[in-house]
Amino acid sequence: MTDDTWLWVAKGAGAIAGSAISLAYILPHGRREAATRFAVGVVCGLVFGGTAGLKVATELGIANAIGSAELMMMGSAAASLCAWWALGFIMRAFEHSWPLRKSHEPEQENTDER
Repeated sequence: MTDDTWLWVAKGAGAIAGSAISLAYILPHGRREAATRFAVGVVCGLVFGGTAGLKVATELGIANAIGSAELMMMGSAAASLCAWWALGFIMRAFEHSWPLRKSHEPEQENTDER
């Protein structure tokens, strides 16, 4: 495989790993939230992985000590984690005040047995 292919593999692996780790930190409320957060994390990891990796490596002073695949994987994971935090915050902030959401979701039955 070419170097470009390896960089895309590293970027994809970092984005997927970052999204998976972010879901494990605080479990989502449901499948829909989990799927949305995972997808946004992967996309942001793929798009911003190179830039984020370069920034993190520069700030840590390790830019010359690691290879491009490691830089890409680290950046994709970091971008994915950051995207999850931003999306999770926004979704939970609007969860109770979103007027259309309440009218379109079916009523949930109370399954607590007391």
